[in-house]
Amino acid sequence: MIETASFEEVTQIRMSREIGGKPVYWVAAYLVDGLLIDTGCSFTAAELAAFLDGRPFRQVVNTHFHEDHIGGNRLLQEKFGVGIFAPADSVPRIAREAKLFPYQEMVWGYPAPSETRPLLAVIRTERYTFDVIDTPGHSAGHAALVEKSRGWCFSGDIFAREKMKFIRPEEEMGETVASMKRLIALPTDRLILFTSVGRIVEDGRRALQDCIQYIEDLSRQAKALEKNGRGVPDIIRELFGGEHAFAALSNGQYTTENLVRSVLKMEV
Repeated sequence: MIETASFEEVTQIRMSREIGGKPVYWVAAYLVDGLLIDTGCSFTAAELAAFLDGRPFRQVVNTHFHEDHIGGNRLLQEKFGVGIFAPADSVPRIAREAKLFPYQEMVWGYPAPSETRPLLAVIRTERYTFDVIDTPGHSAGHAALVEKSRGWCFSGDIFAREKMKFIRPEEEMGETVASMKRLIALPTDRLILFTSVGRIVEDGRRALQDCIQYIEDLSRQAKALEKNGRGVPDIIRELFGGEHAFAALSNGQYTTENLVRSVLKMEV
């Protein structure tokens, strides 16, 4: 299932596996001036290729290696011969077979391994110049693309919402906050976030600052409880009312416990 929308000169392509006529989970890619940013999941690869057929389309960037961002790579390479670029730490991960949990297999499917080349510091299209900004935190090998003259920031998964309740075990909130601060500090008149969950946030600096404040406040609260002798299970109950239901749905990967343990390690 694919839905498209336009914002200024950017085409948003929202994709989801369809079960019973309904989308399972939306993920977004963006097409701007012949550059495609991310390729969705394997279940929607054929639909994405059909949508791109006949449109100006010359290069691809993967913001990182997760299966919902690289699932169309192989088919686009085979059909269009297009070059694909990714952060250096993501390149070897994209080239090998993915290891997925059952929920990932059901929602996004296995991406076929594909060949990518390391991103340089700048990606140029006919009309625009995109700076590649290193933004670890959600994962290693994560980058955002920023077109400074337009204030466009294609932010991948470094930001989804202002108040997250659960994260993956490998996510590092300290690195995430540092990456958000790096984006806020960019010399642009505006900062519009084009997120991989399909949100286009026009006041991106405000959204990032709100998210940083939430994470840092959460860290302070969790550390205060820990200092008073409370363990992680107690902190989860005190601050969130218990573990999030998504923990069970994601085979224990997306959990509030991961979030609490990460903010406890932060320096605030």
